[in-house]
Order: sequence, then C-alpha cells, then structure tokens
Amino acid sequence: MLQQTVSRLLAVAPVKRFWVIANDDLRQAIRRQLPRLNRKQIIAEPVARNTAPAIGLAAFILLRIDPDAVIGLFPSDHVIGDEKQYRKVLQQGIHLAAAGVNIVVLGVPPTRAETGYGYIEAGARSNEGRLSVRRFTEKPDAAQAAEFVNAGNYFWNSGMFLWSARTLADALREHLPESASLLEQIAATFGTRTFSSTCRRLYPKCENISVDYAVLEPRSSKGEHASHIYCIPAEFGWNDLGSWNALHEHHTRKSQPEGRNLIVGHGVFTLDAAGNYIHAPGKFVAAVGVNNLVVIETKDALLITTRERAQDVGKIVKYLDEKKLYELV
Repeated sequence: MLQQTVSRLLAVAPVKRFWVIANDDLRQAIRRQLPRLNRKQIIAEPVARNTAPAIGLAAFILLRIDPDAVIGLFPSDHVIGDEKQYRKVLQQGIHLAAAGVNIVVLGVPPTRAETGYGYIEAGARSNEGRLSVRRFTEKPDAAQAAEFVNAGNYFWNSGMFLWSARTLADALREHLPESASLLEQIAATFGTRTFSSTCRRLYPKCENISVDYAVLEPRSSKGEHASHIYCIPAEFGWNDLGSWNALHEHHTRKSQPEGRNLIVGHGVFTLDAAGNYIHAPGKFVAAVGVNNLVVIETKDALLITTRERAQDVGKIVKYLDEKKLYELV
C-alpha cells in the first residue's frame, strides 16, 4: 500500500519531492519498498508521537528549504478507486493551498455512522466547489455520528491535507508552541551529523497528539470565515483500511452482495450467518446464527468483537501497553 500511495502521486510530483515519516523500526523496510527514494527523505521517529509532531518536523525541515512549498499529507493505508479524479481533486487543493494561509482537507461523503473517523461540518460552497469549514469533531459517539450523517453537510475527515510549509509551521507555533520549538531545533540540524542524536533527544519531549486535535480543531474555532480552512469533497472511491470493518467493506463492496461473510479458514461452514469477518487460517471455521462479528486468530491471541465496535481495538493495545505485555502488541 505504501508503493501504491507513491505510485498514484507520481503524476503530481517527482520522487525527489516525496518524504516518508514512520517509526525507526520501519526504515529499512521502507527503503526496500521504495528504492528510488533518497535515504534523507525518510524521517524516522525515535518514538511514536502521532501525526502533529511527525508532519510538523517535515514542515520545519521544508520551511528551511522552500517556505512556499505546498505539503500534502497522505496516509499510506488508503484505497483510492478513481485515481484520475483523485489527482484532479488534488490539483484543485494544491492551487488553493498555495494561494495564501489556507488549509485544505479532503472530505469523504459518509456512507454510515462511523465512530472511528473525524467529521467535518461544512459551510458555504464556493463557485469552484470548495466548502468552507465550520468545525472538526474527532471520533464522535454513535448517536452523534448518526446525527452528522443525517444532517447532510458533514464529511468524514480523510486525513489528507494540503498546506504550505509556512502555513503549517505558523499554525504549529500558534497552537502547539512547546512542541513546535522542539521541532524547529531538530529541523535546524537536518543534513548535519547531529540530526539523529538531536532527534532522539528532543523528539520524545514533543506532545503525543494528532494534527487534527493540535491544529485543525483550534483553528476551526476561529469561525468559518476566519479560519481559512476549506474542504474539497473527495468523491473518488476512498476507503481507509485502518479497521476490520473497513477491510470487510473494501473486500465486499464491488463484487459481493451486502451482508456477505468474509472468512479465511481451512474449510468453512455457515448457517444463518451474515456480514462476518473471520480470519483463522489453518482452522475449520463454522459460523452459526451470528451476524457482523469480527474474529481474528493469530499465533498468540484471539480477537472477538463486532464490526460496529472494531475501532475499539486501540483500547486493547493501550491495555497491553499498560500491562507491559509488549510481546502481544
């Protein structure tokens, strides 16, 4: 999926303008996956600090190289159905981000009351089709998510953003000042022999926070016309494979009827069962009278949940981390 993310963007920018930000453990794997990428374009985090410090470090590095450069943030776990339309939307967003202090988010028309995504409340629509943004709401509860979907003017926050290096750096200085100062210090050493050691020393001190919470929510609180945040509808067949429910939806969307089971096993039997995602390779799987379950078997663990609650897997990881059961994470 990392290769696919880069491939569909090569028509927008040359490979020398790609930067990959990931945990240090993934550095060698990324180099194998993307051999054309210069090793300096892989920014390896010594510890995970969520998306605000990650994209912020890239912004402060690029600010020193080209302050007016437009940065696009593209998570690598996305599926895009219509790549031609995708690039057309990106070009519109790039033009808007380059035109001033604008922040552009690609918003996905919601198909269900999903609690695992952030939501964008859209305001007025311009003649060019872009929408002003009234507010961001990160991961609402089920009732609030249903309310948003029924309202008709809400979009899922795809996590894809466009902004100039200067705009993002200034936003971080305003809304996340302590971390921004640390990131600027790290960026000042980029290209020198002290970069890695400075990053290892200072990066863990950054706040562990997403760019949505750190920048977009406080920026949107300035009001629809003062925040300079715009949403462009992402109508190009988007899916985020960050949950088991999304994975089930992706695999069954085009070729299979609604409610079909998706089961991996050594032999399968179903009776009055629908919409289940079961992964138990090497085992005979029988599903009887159950609907919309997620069952995932690995060598040392078994996950049983519902597709509706699949986003709560993160709470399991937090529990394992607290109990220092690192071998299970």
